[in-house]
Amino acid sequence: MPRKPPTVFPQEQRLLSELAERLKLARKRRKLSSTVVAQRAGISRSSLYKVETGDPGATLGTYLRVLAVLGLEGDISALAADDKVGRKLQDLALGPS
Repeated sequence: MPRKPPTVFPQEQRLLSELAERLKLARKRRKLSSTVVAQRAGISRSSLYKVETGDPGATLGTYLRVLAVLGLEGDISALAADDKVGRKLQDLALGPS
C-alpha cells in the first residue's frame, strides 16, 4: 500500500511548484528527454514526473539526483545556509557577556 504524501500548506506547495517548473525548464534547455534524465538519475520516469510537478511525495534524494544530472547539484548547498533566526536565538540564549 503506498504511503500517504505529507500534508503541505499552500505556500509550501507554491514553492514546490516553482522549483518543479525551474527543474523542468532546466531539463528542456539542455534538450534532455524525461527518459534520459530519469535513466541518468537512476529513477523512474514517474519519479521524475513527481519532481517536475512539485509532488510533495518526491524525496529530497530524488531532487538531488535530478539536480546532479542537470549539473545543478551545487545549488543545494545554498538551502538553509544563512540561518539568521537560529543565530539570533542562539545569541539570546548566551545572554550578556
